[in-house]
Amino acid sequence: MNKHCSCCGQSFEPEPGFYYGAMYVSFAFNVAVFLVALFVLSQFVEEVTMGMLVGIVLVTVVGMLPIFFRLARVLWISIFVRYEGPASKIPQKAHV
Repeated sequence: MNKHCSCCGQSFEPEPGFYYGAMYVSFAFNVAVFLVALFVLSQFVEEVTMGMLVGIVLVTVVGMLPIFFRLARVLWISIFVRYEGPASKIPQKAHV
């Protein structure tokens, strides 16, 4: 991940450990995957076993890990850093 935005200079790591909260966002994504898998399996399979559920969730979560990782970080920083508009209309921040 870049240290700063190439357009506006916003630091993507405002402080050490800033993205620890993104783990909770990622956890919410994984819970959503579990619930969707449970619902889909219950619609198509007469008896849902723990092995089936774990297998589908494991494959889905591992496959979606790069997407969930980035999306959780994007959502987390968007909570704390205000969007200031197009990069052409905001002043360039100095890199420290």
